[in-house]
This record gives sequence, C-alpha cells and structure tokens, in this order.
Amino acid sequence: MKRLLASTALLAALAMPALAQDYTPDPNAKPGGGIVITYKDDVATLDPAIGYDWQNWSMIKSLFDGLMDYVPGTTELRPGLAESYEVSDDGMVFTFKLRPGVLFHNGREMTAEDVKYSLDRVTNPETQSPGAGFFGSILGYDAMADGSATTLDGVEVIDPSTVRITLSRPDATFLHVMALNFASIVPKEAVDEWGTDFGKHPVGTGAFKLAEWTIGQRLVFEKNADYWRDGVPYLDTVTFEVGQEPIVALLRLQNGEVDVPGDGIPPAKFVEVMSDPEQAARVVEGGQLHTGYITLNVNMPPLDKVEVRKAVNMAINKDRIVQIINGRAVPATQPLPPSMPGYTDGYAGYPYDPEGAKALLAEAGVPDGFETELYVMNTDPNPRIAQAIQQDLAAIGIKAAIQSLAQANVIEAGGAGTAPMIWSGGMAWIADFPDPSNFYGPILGCAGAGDGGWNWSKYCNDALDAEATEADSFTDPSASARLEMWSDVYQKVMEDAPWVPVFNEQRYTMKSARMGGDDALYVDPVSIPVNYDYVYVTE
Repeated sequence: MKRLLASTALLAALAMPALAQDYTPDPNAKPGGGIVITYKDDVATLDPAIGYDWQNWSMIKSLFDGLMDYVPGTTELRPGLAESYEVSDDGMVFTFKLRPGVLFHNGREMTAEDVKYSLDRVTNPETQSPGAGFFGSILGYDAMADGSATTLDGVEVIDPSTVRITLSRPDATFLHVMALNFASIVPKEAVDEWGTDFGKHPVGTGAFKLAEWTIGQRLVFEKNADYWRDGVPYLDTVTFEVGQEPIVALLRLQNGEVDVPGDGIPPAKFVEVMSDPEQAARVVEGGQLHTGYITLNVNMPPLDKVEVRKAVNMAINKDRIVQIINGRAVPATQPLPPSMPGYTDGYAGYPYDPEGAKALLAEAGVPDGFETELYVMNTDPNPRIAQAIQQDLAAIGIKAAIQSLAQANVIEAGGAGTAPMIWSGGMAWIADFPDPSNFYGPILGCAGAGDGGWNWSKYCNDALDAEATEADSFTDPSASARLEMWSDVYQKVMEDAPWVPVFNEQRYTMKSARMGGDDALYVDPVSIPVNYDYVYVTE
C-alpha cells in the first residue's frame, strides 16, 4: 500500500500534484454503454454523512466528491474539489482553494459555503454520522460534539472559492480524512428539501447521479455530463440489481447478464470457479487492509466482565474458520492487519484453549456458561462461520442463538447497542485509509460507541482515547515513535478484549468478459468494491 508523503512541512512546500502522479486515462477506454452489478441486500442510504458499509461506499464515492481524492486503484492522495492547498509550518492550518465551475447535480455551482455547511453537518450530533469522530482534530469539534455549538469554529469561508481549516492539534491523518466519503460536499438546499430522506435523493458533484431507485429491486446511476473531471466517467449507466442471491448472480455472470457480482464469488463455488480456466481468467485478486472480528458488547452482562470476553477469545478456533472460506485469509491476533503500519510483529494473541476458557468463565462467576445471541449478515459464508463460532462457544458452555439478518438490520442492531455479539463478516473492517488510527476511532474509540456508531462492542476507554489522540498529534505520519504508540494502544485493547479478531482476508471478485480497465479498479482499496468512474465496456 502506498502512503502519504512523510511530513507536513514537506507537504507545505509542494504543489498538490506532487502528492502522487495522477491517473493516466486508459487509451483503450471506450465511452458509452452500461453495466449491471448485483447485490443480495438493498442499499440503506446514499447520504455520504451516514453511509458506512462496503456495499454503498463506492456508490457514494461516485455520486459525491470531497476536497481530496485518491488516484484510482491506489491509496495515493490527489486533488479533489480542492484545486490546491497550503499548510502552515506548524501543520495546524490548511487553506484550500476550490476548483472553479464545479456544479452540483441540481445545476448550482459549488462554493466555499457548501464546504463549511457539509463539515458542520457531518459533525452535528443530530446527523448521527458514524464518521463524525474522524473530524475530531478540527478546532471547535468538541463544542459540536457536546451540543454547545452548531458550527465548527475551525472551518472558515475566506471567499467563495477559499476555505481555511484550523486544527486544535496536529493531525497526521487530516488530508486522508478530507478524502473520506464523510467529507463529501453536499448542497444545503437539497438536504433541507429532503431532510432525513436525503440519502434516498442524493445530490452531489460526482461522476454519476441517481436516475432511479426502486426499493428492493434496482438503483440506476447515469453519467453526469457536467462532471468536472475531463474524460470520465466512461459508462453511461451503472445498474445495481438488489435481491440477487450470490449463486444466482454468478450464474447470470456466466450467461452474460451480469458484469460484476457485488457480493463476490460465493464461497461454495470458489473452488469450482478457480478450477475452470475460462472463469478463473475473469477473477481479480487484491490485497486489503482488512480484519474480520466478533464484537463483544461490553455493556451487556456477563460480557461486561473482561474474564468472560477473554474466555470467548480463547474459545474460537480461527484455523477452522479460515478453512470455511477456502483458506483465503490468515488467522488474526490483533485488530490491525499485518500489512498496516503499527502492527505488532510476534504478538500471539489469545491461544485456542477451551479448557483455559472454561477456567476464566468459572473465575468470572459463570462456570456453567450463559445464553446470548450472535448476530450475523445472512450472505454466505457468514451464516456458516457463525455456526462454527456457535459450536466453539457451546464447547465452553455458552449457548449463542444465531440471528441471521440482512446487512442493514445487523448494522442497525450494532449501532443501537442491542446485539450482544456480532460476527462482522460481510461488513468487516477494511481501512478507509492506510493508517493505524483508522482501526481505532470509528470501531474501538469512544467517538464510535455512540448511538448509530460503528463501535458495536460499545467499548470506551478514555485513557486509550487520549493516547490515540497523542499518537495522531504528529506531523510525520510514519514517525517510529508514533507507530510504537499505536502498537501500544492495540495491545491495551487486546488486554480489555472487546473483540475477537478472527482473520485477515484477501479480496476476490469477478468481472464479465466485456469489462475493461485496470484490474486494480475492481479491487480498489478506496472505492470498495469497484471504481465505477474509470471502468468501461469493450463491446
């Protein structure tokens, strides 16, 4: 994974294009045509302040833009709606110059006021954004979070094309945050018109705009003819068909009716697909900064006892679970995946030790175990993985009833804190950007533990939050002292055991024979799962 340039001082001295070489358009790309993507579940929302799952992430990214962006198929930053920017010597003040003539889908030109409004909106508690905590370094965030302010003091409109953002502390991740979907720029009038239904009637500046949404059937995106980036998108339409079982989607791809099965290759068909040269040729494999885990709700007895949570960790046979997914992963020992900076080499985690787990349950006062519920997304292989977890827990006396639900229902239960345990598969964490802080704030930090947040264990350790904040108060994101601090944070998380890290998975997807574009666009680390702006059809 490629990373941000080493220091804020260096960034300040460079023009924006020096962050990365921008994307060279594919000379073989043909404009026009449409593609079909399938998903088992419907989409919950297309509001960039709210949407936070792998299914809607790339959809939102094609409808909206932020000040910063990434080179397609990589994690290298590049210009977005900001044409250029300057950074103060102390790394505390960012001044962004906006591109002229950028139009929202409703035809109005975007201005600095829209940037101010969008950042205020995403950090306003009334929005209930699961990404609000990403903006914690902006001056005035705390007052927004506690309800004592309605605007961010640190975001100032200098003129219609200039925005100045002042931080309360140096933040090594800030430019990445400005490239997140949560930082997308939205028009106030559209949000005012639709209110909480804005997510069903999205208006952005992106390469595509929503043309149709028939709930439970399909979404159709159409090309934004006024898109500010020259030459893209290539496609005229992208149709997302929902309610499609993954095995059916694979058959339809083989018959030429589907271009990308959004839920991936069904695990039950993986060996068959890879054994067929014609099908295997259409498989795209890519690495990912991913961890699949079981959340343990620390507010629900007896999971509120650390001994019980450690016992659950020791009960899970991770090697057997990896076998269920055809060996497409390695067992995990900690929240961070091995390729992430800050990963602790040599840390063994909790051993698979059912007898030791039973001893911990006895120590916690529940020697005979207890009854609980395990929530899981109902797309294969997740129910089968949940059954393996259920069997492992039963071996130490824990009777876990499986709640196999649609993705949106699992996410809702997790955010509301009503699920004792959740197997995160199908929704497991894939880094928003390649930095260790991204595995903490939204899914383990106090900011993510609020109602609607992605911290489904509802784990909140104020001391660790302070250490995490200190770790991010560096101007050099790759400083060894900073990465050592992050390693320490995650070791302390494991001592509290709010999770069972299970495995780190590779990504596999398929594309139809007529799909064009670099393979990296189909396993894009940012536009998960597909970068729709840059793929095309060859016929």
